[in-house]
Amino acid sequence: MLDVILIGAGVVGSLIARKLASYELDVLVIDKENDVGNVTSMANSAIVHSGYDPKPGSKKAIFNVKGNAMFPKLCEELDVHYEQNGSLTVAIYEEQLEILKELELRAKENGVPVQLLSKEEVLKMEPNLSPEVKGALLAPTAGIVNPFTLPVHAMENAVDNGVKLHLGEEVLSINKINDGFEVITNKNKYEAKVVINAAGVYSDKIHAMIEPIDYSIEARKGEYFVLDHYGEQLVNHTIFPLPSAKGKGILVAKTTSNNFIVGPSSEPDPDKEDVSTDKATLDNIRKQATLLVPNIPFNQVIRSFSGLRPTPSTHDFIIEPSKSYPSFINASGIESPGYVSSPAIAEYVVDELVSKVLKLNKKASFNPYVRKRVHLNELSLEERNKLIKENPDYGVIVCNCEKVSLGEIKDELSRSVPPHTIKAMKKRTRAGFGKCQSGFCQPLVLKEIAHKFNIPLNDVLYDKNESFIAHYNTKSED
Repeated sequence: MLDVILIGAGVVGSLIARKLASYELDVLVIDKENDVGNVTSMANSAIVHSGYDPKPGSKKAIFNVKGNAMFPKLCEELDVHYEQNGSLTVAIYEEQLEILKELELRAKENGVPVQLLSKEEVLKMEPNLSPEVKGALLAPTAGIVNPFTLPVHAMENAVDNGVKLHLGEEVLSINKINDGFEVITNKNKYEAKVVINAAGVYSDKIHAMIEPIDYSIEARKGEYFVLDHYGEQLVNHTIFPLPSAKGKGILVAKTTSNNFIVGPSSEPDPDKEDVSTDKATLDNIRKQATLLVPNIPFNQVIRSFSGLRPTPSTHDFIIEPSKSYPSFINASGIESPGYVSSPAIAEYVVDELVSKVLKLNKKASFNPYVRKRVHLNELSLEERNKLIKENPDYGVIVCNCEKVSLGEIKDELSRSVPPHTIKAMKKRTRAGFGKCQSGFCQPLVLKEIAHKFNIPLNDVLYDKNESFIAHYNTKSED
């Protein structure tokens, strides 16, 4: 019997797995996706929120503020790009200045440093904002993070420290047994003393497998534009409108890869698998965003995308044991500010909840660091030349848009949580994230994945099952 089965390998699940790996426990992580962090965790605003906005005393406020303080050390250990660039919540109309003052008071209750800025101060910091701006609330501890690599690197660190990971495996039912739980998947049957539910938009369904529940999780879709890194600094801070009942609103922000992101929308979606976009929604995003930043160069858009947020009917995170069984622990309804809250949630789930049902002994051999990656486009010419002499694969450019080398591709394939799909490689290395959107590099990435796992080219997936890139050979292998 396992000590813990953790359902869900998003950013929350991955960081819980990493925390569990620091103890002498037998842990299995199960996720129905073909990669780690493949749903909500990869399709979001990638903002490390300061914590000024959540209702004081709520789980959102508590875990947001604690998580924000953990990010610098966490990202250093996990080799994740992170920048504390601050955020500006902008008032466009005179009457909105009173709301900024209310947010300032809320920030003080939450223990978050903020500063009210005049129109002149705001425009001096961000000259591309609308000249109609009346003031703003500066939150200097807000930041941006690479949303793709944090869950991947966290899970890699967990696996390096002994956690087992089963991807592409869906939980079908859970039964209570004498010493714990029986978890039945589409591939196997397992027993564990503790089950942790971190299944994102499906966390209500997982919880309902063991007892009746009095809440629901709604999938709320957010659509975005991504702009190319075109050499001009559009904004330096993350730019927010005033928050509303739907969320923090349509933002304009830079990313850790020097792109710019505009969005999201916020509409309920009954289909928990729907990540489509539509013209009407994107047109509205464009309209709302230009109220904040009038000169957004939408001619530099390289793609649009959408993501789903697990919005709970309780209006707050659900981080607690089930009513019937203390050893069935839920980390569900983790919508915004879930990303920034994730390390604090992981710490609480393990040290406060798991510790009550399992004896936790620290693992002396636990190493919190992942092996550092080489990012060719961040090296000086001298450093590149030295590296290429040592390993010529770093001199072969696979992705010209993002300057990703064959050495970086092979390095990812050599790790404990390697990419098995085109999309998984894209998230890890940015190969395919550039202006041509995989037009040139995809065949080369396809070939490397097929070679690594000794499978035919037409067995390599883009992402989901059956999403084959190649269908048949048109030429002889000779």
